[in-house]
Amino acid sequence: MNDAARAEEFRRRLDAAAEATEAALDALLAPAALPGEVTRPARLLDAMRYASLGGGKRLRPFLVIESARLFDVTGESALRAACALEMIHCYSLAHDDLPAMDDDDLRRGRPTTHKAFDEATAILAGDGLLTYAFDVIADSATHADAGVRAALVLALARAAGLGGMVGGQALDLEAETAATPLTLDETLRMQAMKTGALLRFAVDAGAILGGAAANQARALTRYGEALGAAFQIADDILDAEGDTAALGKRAGKDADRGKATLVGLLGLDAARARRDALVEEATAALRETGLGEATAILAEAARFVAARRN
Repeated sequence: MNDAARAEEFRRRLDAAAEATEAALDALLAPAALPGEVTRPARLLDAMRYASLGGGKRLRPFLVIESARLFDVTGESALRAACALEMIHCYSLAHDDLPAMDDDDLRRGRPTTHKAFDEATAILAGDGLLTYAFDVIADSATHADAGVRAALVLALARAAGLGGMVGGQALDLEAETAATPLTLDETLRMQAMKTGALLRFAVDAGAILGGAAANQARALTRYGEALGAAFQIADDILDAEGDTAALGKRAGKDADRGKATLVGLLGLDAARARRDALVEEATAALRETGLGEATAILAEAARFVAARRN
């Protein structure tokens, strides 16, 4: 497969993953109560659907689906794990946009959840998505093997919680009012938690679902870590260079709030060079899996992360 064909196949699979994820989330967030539930309040459900449906590239679900595909795992198992991860991601966006956090009015080209509803409902919608994610991933419909489900639950909790995404958000907020700016190492650690942890989990989930060998799982983890770091630098560059209409969210907010970014620490040229080096690191990690051409689409995903415009 040549470069053009690989890029075209990547876009086809990314779009297919987004379509499948949207349909699955729509079904999961239906009005009918599940066994053990009493009822699903209509306004809360509407806010959860608003926060999670109708937008986004669905990169994280794509990574779950494609990493699982490396081990011939397709269908409901990978899709449900992908949906659980996307629920976590969407909850984090709804909460990050709140006035007490990043105070944003625009997300994916439309009003943020707290603007479309209200702050209390946005908080509850995030709480609902977070909790439902673990409901979905722990359900036997995701995998028949309880050990696999438990491994997924543990890995997702570690990626999303105190030592992962939530902890990274806390460090990010602390940095805005700190007496001295974060160092390079401190910024890298914060970004690895806030952004990188869920992207790393996406490929770790595929390895768990597929029963990957230890060396393959480690290589995929390294890929996920490098991809996550490249994604965050690309996001920082877009915030510095992009415009609000193209991004679908407010541009320039990092500098306005004094956020710790690699663009601020290194400058644009050095940040771009670091981003590109991380893409090479990610593709090198894929080669270490020994899975050959099967990893080509994930390698293309790393290049896409660096080249994206929104």
